[in-house]
Amino acid sequence: MIKKYYFINKFETNNIDKQDKQTAIIYRNYSSKIINEEIIIRIKKYCRKKGIKFYLSNNIKLALKLNLNGAYIPSFNKSYKHLSYSFKKNFKIIGSAHNLKEIRNKETQNVEKIFLSSLFKKNKNFLGINKFKLLSKLTKKRVVILGGITKDNKKKLTLLNQSDFAGISYFE
Repeated sequence: MIKKYYFINKFETNNIDKQDKQTAIIYRNYSSKIINEEIIIRIKKYCRKKGIKFYLSNNIKLALKLNLNGAYIPSFNKSYKHLSYSFKKNFKIIGSAHNLKEIRNKETQNVEKIFLSSLFKKNKNFLGINKFKLLSKLTKKRVVILGGITKDNKKKLTLLNQSDFAGISYFE
């Protein structure tokens, strides 16, 4: 079963309404230093109503407090504090990496899935198909494809024997 992850920076119901139950929402509002719990609670309630899983980026403690489905640890977060927390049974921790050093860090952080980027998007973290395949074989964790996935290149994901993917523009 394909699992999709949609990164959002703001709460817009029209984009969430377009998603199916195989899509999880990851809220990452890095533009604001102030954490607005009210917005996070509104997104949580809306996602629950739609039957969609909801993850909070870069704040495991708040995700636990608000009883979310899980938390997403970005590649720049190197903290291990969460390893001392106690989690509810179905709480999931996922995280992203761009290279082998970051993959090892995510494994130490005990994430369930590693978002490996960037597959197609030609940015500073660009991997391409061959480097992606090599890196994804260096971990026993489930790998999620991240970066530049479009309706056109989605067919290429079968070349990688990976079905889970994440992004922004694909979902909008």
